[in-house]
Amino acid sequence: MSTVFEKNNLISKEEYLKGEITAEIKHEYVNGEIFAMVGCSENHDFIAGNIYRKFGNHLENSSCRPYTSDIKIKTAKGNFRYPDCMVVCEKDNEDVYYQTKPIILVEVLSRTTRKTDEKDKLLEYINIPTLKEYVIIEQDCVDITVYLKSNDWHSTHYFLNEDIYFESIDLTLSVAEIYHRVNNEDMTEFLKNKTTTS
Repeated sequence: MSTVFEKNNLISKEEYLKGEITAEIKHEYVNGEIFAMVGCSENHDFIAGNIYRKFGNHLENSSCRPYTSDIKIKTAKGNFRYPDCMVVCEKDNEDVYYQTKPIILVEVLSRTTRKTDEKDKLLEYINIPTLKEYVIIEQDCVDITVYLKSNDWHSTHYFLNEDIYFESIDLTLSVAEIYHRVNNEDMTEFLKNKTTTS
């Protein structure tokens, strides 16, 4: 999640990248402005960690590499974002501090980032030539939205008791696996029903 750090104080891309190397907190760079990244909730961290771990285990013997939110992505607009998780398969030599050729990007929603993730980032991300999938995951309820390039970037929603096939990395995960240890109303009810029926 992010919040405005310096508004109406434009800086160059070069100044941003240089400053970000030694900055104590991460910042996104959007149209010449920088936005400080603030802390995330426990649910947010569990979801992002689950996705990264599952992707990483699946890609262990692959040339594709998963990244956490510590690595930036350079978008087609020249902005720099910190997705919660991404996978890169093509070697990228532009810079060691960011990537430019992701095939899948994942964002975990919060109330403060909803508009950015569902509108601004969506438009930026789907214009990255190598991108094949954009995944948005709710943390306060169970709802995963997948945008697929092969489906003209139309969205599909996934809920509990369903599986998601991540086409770009040939991996199928259940929605429940992605929400493992997440504490929200949907998961509480799901686990309660599972215990009752078992």
